[in-house]
Amino acid sequence: MKKVAIEFIKVSKKFCDSEQYAISEVSASIEEGSFITILGTSGSGKTTFLKMINRIYELSSGEILFFGENIKKFPLEKHRQKIGYVIQQIGLFPHMNVEENIATVPNILKWKKKDIAERVDFLLDLVCLPSKDFKKRYPRQLSGGQQQRVGLARAMAADPEIMLMDEPFGAIDAITRLNLQEELIRIQKKLNKTILFVTHDVNEALRLGDKVIIMDQGEIQQYDTPYNILFHPANEFVARLVSSEDILQKLKVIKAKTVMLPLDPQTKEGALRVNENEDLQHLLTYFLQENVDYLIVESDNHKAIGKITLEQLKIKQVEIGR
Repeated sequence: MKKVAIEFIKVSKKFCDSEQYAISEVSASIEEGSFITILGTSGSGKTTFLKMINRIYELSSGEILFFGENIKKFPLEKHRQKIGYVIQQIGLFPHMNVEENIATVPNILKWKKKDIAERVDFLLDLVCLPSKDFKKRYPRQLSGGQQQRVGLARAMAADPEIMLMDEPFGAIDAITRLNLQEELIRIQKKLNKTILFVTHDVNEALRLGDKVIIMDQGEIQQYDTPYNILFHPANEFVARLVSSEDILQKLKVIKAKTVMLPLDPQTKEGALRVNENEDLQHLLTYFLQENVDYLIVESDNHKAIGKITLEQLKIKQVEIGR
């Protein structure tokens, strides 16, 4: 059973200059190693939710537990060292090169120079910026997408237990944004980090999240899998929020593992295999290209765990189009 990394227990937040609560008695549990996206319109409380975790905002009432301990028990500096934080503005230090930017927190923690150098090289390779080409460059010499990759590497430099990301790709062009989403999915799977990712983009939230928290007026409207949010919205607000997505966009966010059927004795060993995290749009392409009746779904360790039939995929398309 997975540990609970973060738990909100009836948490509320009210700012001094407002009569309304920004967050109102919110409760939620975040499992270790999960990728949680937080979706909502402007003023819904999603960024306040995030900023209470690293205590940029102090909660007004309730409790937030960090691996079972109340976050107020930790000295503020020590608490924040356990949390990586990535924002839209990135905030790279312009007078420092890439290597120095990434090494900021390890230097504060007095890591050995050798360990810092190895960590910088590892992280730059992880975010697909080869160390030999990029570590001596300055922020002004990088594109927006490259700067965001460096910002992500810097947030991971001290190997934090939790990553908080506040609309990190909001100011980036659509193609670069899509590439960064792919990279983030790959990195999260490789490192198994707990990530909380705030966005106002429905497609981004559904595509990235293992689960999605949908917020409105300071309350959680639904906390569920992308599949359940699309097909079983908790209320009219959620239904309206996700109904604007077209059929192809919805196919992109539904993964094979969420709709697969059990294996049966008639399933042939040599059938075409697809990964459990492939989306339904890709599966539709496979069916059209390969002219097959079903696909075997396999886990990341290549074990067959289910199958998807062409007939089943057609049914899902009809359901999505309703």
